[in-house]
Amino acid sequence: MNWINHTDYLEIELPAEFSFTECLIFLKRSNQEILHQIKEGVLLKVLKIEDQLILCRISEQAYKMKVEFPMIQPSVNERERVVHYLKEWFDLNTDLACFYQMANKNNILQPLIEKYSGLRLLGIPDLFEALVWAIIGQQINLTFAYTLKKRFVEHFGENVHFEEENHWLFPTPEKIACIQVEELRMLQFTQKKSEYIIDIAKIIANGQLAKERLHQKKDYEDKKKSLMAIRGIGPWTADYVLMKSLQELSAFPIADVGLHNALKMQLGLERKPSMEEIFHYSQHWQGWQAYATFYLWRSLYETV
Repeated sequence: MNWINHTDYLEIELPAEFSFTECLIFLKRSNQEILHQIKEGVLLKVLKIEDQLILCRISEQAYKMKVEFPMIQPSVNERERVVHYLKEWFDLNTDLACFYQMANKNNILQPLIEKYSGLRLLGIPDLFEALVWAIIGQQINLTFAYTLKKRFVEHFGENVHFEEENHWLFPTPEKIACIQVEELRMLQFTQKKSEYIIDIAKIIANGQLAKERLHQKKDYEDKKKSLMAIRGIGPWTADYVLMKSLQELSAFPIADVGLHNALKMQLGLERKPSMEEIFHYSQHWQGWQAYATFYLWRSLYETV
């Protein structure tokens, strides 16, 4: 997917099946989100590239993603890194036409792709952020998960100040590897979650765990086993991270409560479907389980 470099902004060509509006609806599903801001259809996001904090102003114009830099103009190399991040974040390299072809023949997914056409699987390109967010979300509701993330970021992250707003960056594993469990406990993290997060920060900081290494594993199951060998990472967390950070289209968090609720609603059931029933439904989604899950999650919240 091509991009065009202009003097004070850049443009990224967009795939045919893309809706910036639908993507923004997903990104603004919580008013406690701290890692980006959305104002009048414009997305503000700070990235750290080569020790430089770069604020990006992202919008859609003439069916291209326009990225402006309101604070500093990045170098060509830094701009390339910005483009790479945005392509991952918005999953721009996936051919959704193949997913839609499959989903059009499936009674569960067909209404969803019609209603949310162009929605991309919004990812979390940073592996550490994806792992921490998944661990934070274990066995608590989404509202409290966002509260904990906000505290975590404000306490340990960096920020830039622009137009009377702070724009925050997720803490680095190097920073978290040096803190004590008590510092997270003070933010209302449980003992176990505090230990898991610090342990993961240490193994990423010392190079034992890296996204590039996971990508080199032979297949999805091998990647999942590698993640599950880490303390604090069970099947749901592994699948969530594979889905959101490594763009594994076959990743399927089958035990996810949101998935169960969405299926119950879509099928008009009086009870949640059993694991066996969910497994049966998913047999029709082979190779696209991650997108099927994401579209089902989307059905759970109203347009903001």
